[in-house]
Amino acid sequence: MLAGLRRASWGGISGGPYGELNIVGAASLGGEHGKIMASSDMDDHVEEVEVNAGRVRLGGQFAVPAHATGVVVFVHGSGSSRQSPRNRYVASALNRAGLATLLFDLLTREEEVNRRNVFDIELLAARLMRVTDWLVEQPRATGLPMGYFGASTGAAAALWATAELGDQVNAVVSRGGRPDLAAPKLPAVRAATLLIVGGDDKVVIDLNRAAQVRMRCENRLQIVPGAGHLFEEPGALETVAELARDWFAGHFVHGTVRP
Repeated sequence: MLAGLRRASWGGISGGPYGELNIVGAASLGGEHGKIMASSDMDDHVEEVEVNAGRVRLGGQFAVPAHATGVVVFVHGSGSSRQSPRNRYVASALNRAGLATLLFDLLTREEEVNRRNVFDIELLAARLMRVTDWLVEQPRATGLPMGYFGASTGAAAALWATAELGDQVNAVVSRGGRPDLAAPKLPAVRAATLLIVGGDDKVVIDLNRAAQVRMRCENRLQIVPGAGHLFEEPGALETVAELARDWFAGHFVHGTVRP
């Protein structure tokens, strides 16, 4: 793990008491929405898997491109699943950039019925850690640096698990995340963390700024002007995909998975 990942980058582009802050336009990182598409050349590298997570088994999709340089685990938000079209879009972009991805269901269908489970961040983080244990034992992931991509409440679970796992996780990306739901664990997060928030998602921007104050790791708040919470606007999700790709690639250079 690079020593720099443990150092907060205070006084970034916009200064102030937070970590680094960037404001980027969707157009500055790509063209039309949908430029990064799922590619048929990944079909031979995609595997439907079942992960033993203690008393339950969770379905997942594991995609490993040739000569992968890292692996990213996706952690979906409340009311979603591994079939999330937004997460699958970003995963496709990462695959095309040479990164392996694992999308999985945090809860079983029976568990999803209980809304308390959906917002039980500690439970979701525990599931993520179980999945991580499974992943590091997979031959196709051996030695690869690891990152988490969390959306909404899934971002809180990703940060909670990262705090527990220490140097095993090299980088985290949050899309419209709720890091405040992992507030007690934020000071213990070591992995470099990118917080991506839509410019029109004012409440979540404030929550992410407050979370930055508690974080001691390298971190950046990236605001995408004109984007809402779901990044449905033209070019917005493509911007998220490219930001995530660059963040993971930049922090996977010297990282390795430690079982």
